[in-house]
Amino acid sequence: MLFNSAIFLLFFTLFILLYWLVFNKIVKVQNIFLLLASYFFYAWWDVKFLLLLITSSLAYFYLGIYISKTENTKWQKSLLYIGIFQGIGLLLFFKYYNFFILPLLGLFHSLNVNFNFHSLNIILPLGISFYTFKGIGYLVDIYNDKIKPTNDPVIFLTYLSFFPTLLSGPIDSAHSFIPQLEKKRAFDFSQSLDGSMQILWGFFKKLVVADNCAAITNYLFDNYPTLPASSLLLASFLYTIQLYADFSGYSDMAIGFSRLLGFNVTKNFNFPFYAQNIADFWQRWHISLTSWMTEYVFTPLSFTFRRTGKIGVVFAILINFILVGFWHGPNWTYILYGFLHGCYFIPLVMQDRMAKVKLKDRLFPTSIELVKMLGTFSLVMFSLLIFKASSLSQAFSYFSHIISFTVFEIPLVFNIQSTLVVIFFCIIVLLVEWFQRHKDHALQFFPITNKYHFYSRSLLLSFLFWAIILWGASGNKTFMYFQF
Repeated sequence: MLFNSAIFLLFFTLFILLYWLVFNKIVKVQNIFLLLASYFFYAWWDVKFLLLLITSSLAYFYLGIYISKTENTKWQKSLLYIGIFQGIGLLLFFKYYNFFILPLLGLFHSLNVNFNFHSLNIILPLGISFYTFKGIGYLVDIYNDKIKPTNDPVIFLTYLSFFPTLLSGPIDSAHSFIPQLEKKRAFDFSQSLDGSMQILWGFFKKLVVADNCAAITNYLFDNYPTLPASSLLLASFLYTIQLYADFSGYSDMAIGFSRLLGFNVTKNFNFPFYAQNIADFWQRWHISLTSWMTEYVFTPLSFTFRRTGKIGVVFAILINFILVGFWHGPNWTYILYGFLHGCYFIPLVMQDRMAKVKLKDRLFPTSIELVKMLGTFSLVMFSLLIFKASSLSQAFSYFSHIISFTVFEIPLVFNIQSTLVVIFFCIIVLLVEWFQRHKDHALQFFPITNKYHFYSRSLLLSFLFWAIILWGASGNKTFMYFQF
């Protein structure tokens, strides 16, 4: 049941009518309805994994209560480790089993030792990477006395399975989301209108930009050995926009649908292509994952390495980003991608330039800002050649092909007109988000205060609607981050 499918829009329409008109009197009843709807939404994908979601959620719930109740610090730590090992263990089995077992089997085979182990055709449960991080973060926060556990199983189960964010985030912290479940919610027209605008922008980015970019990038990457390097360079640029439009489009929809239900969830993207350096980029890109890794991985590591000064900070960053890369899946390309981004941080650490950067509030960027933005974008774009590749050998082949004098040739594409139209839509995204860069999302412009704003924004909304109708890719294509 994709956000960009007719069946989901039907499901959500029926759900929201019942949610606000029938089940809105008592918050507990409304939460039960929300929980059942979330389980129905998840079961639509694969009912077999619904039991895994429920049992994992109950384990986190009861472990959280026992960690809080016990006064024995050793027992507390043991319960915490049980919860962490449960979550990481399931993640390792479903996501990384073959990644670890195949090299191990090859090693033993080379030593003429045979074990009764073999690779498995394992289906990855959707959303497991996201709800596992929620559950682990919840237990760690209880252990560190940052939050008190909830004693209401419905509230906690709903927190882990909240359907707008279940499959691909954002990864909300318990201390920000659970209090919203505990209090009565009232329909807010202005919040719902703003959420609807964010959903519209998400639909535009997914259907018009990401899915149309995919048609071009798939062709160019599949045929790159026979094309000039300029075509691969174009593919790299469009793939960067595609990945952003697809994932941030999903996040915009998830946040917008959540706001229609009376919830404020974590902002996941903050116009990352206007970052001034790589540290600034990761403060704007997949913010909920970056924040989670910073709090639960980087901070403890940096504390462990605190006596080694900047070298310790570099090691903590490298380990953190290798894990960020590995989080994406069982492939050495993701590990190298994470390691490369960790290396990007080294000059910033050594020069004490990790502080948050703020763009000047002016119509156009300064020349220095523009150079920094283009430089950061280029670093990200070339790292995504590794991210896109199916293997390290293919990644190195991409780089060997792109380093060629044919990079100055006119790119060859399968359809020039379609490519130009897609580039035009990419520019629209970049321009709209530039002018709205100080807002929470690109279409946050209500209330309208003057006629100029009314006409310009009405024109933009009309353009977006027509673009979705005329250029929106058909086929209900899945979101890229569902595979992670």
